[in-house]
Amino acid sequence: MSIINQNSSSCSASEYDPKYENLDEKKRKRMISNRESARRSRMRKQKKLHDLTAEVRRLHTSNNDIIGKINGISEKYMIVAAENNVLKAQERELAEKLMTLNNMIVSIGLVVDDTQVPDPLMKPWEFPCSMQAIPSSSTFQF
Repeated sequence: MSIINQNSSSCSASEYDPKYENLDEKKRKRMISNRESARRSRMRKQKKLHDLTAEVRRLHTSNNDIIGKINGISEKYMIVAAENNVLKAQERELAEKLMTLNNMIVSIGLVVDDTQVPDPLMKPWEFPCSMQAIPSSSTFQF
């Protein structure tokens, strides 16, 4: 085997490029090493760019999903807020009716003091009037 064949198996093909033949051996190896290092650096940079591009796509997708969820929740919030406004208006209307009825009861003299009129909205399980037994139909004489 010749020395050239031995070296060709352990060295890259660019080492035997004719444009490097006249250079000093150390300088030539350094240039070749620098070129290989630059090539690896470009490859790392390209891989990093590819990874970052994939991350941007993933983040855009995630962002669009989150925006969709926010829009859905905002729509539901608007519906609930509208229903809440209706319920508040109904509550005010019922409170006014209750106040009017309480004033009517007081004005006709059934109750002397406003504090005696129970609020059925506050305790709906308590009846405002006393419970009396209802006589059976057999006791009535027609």
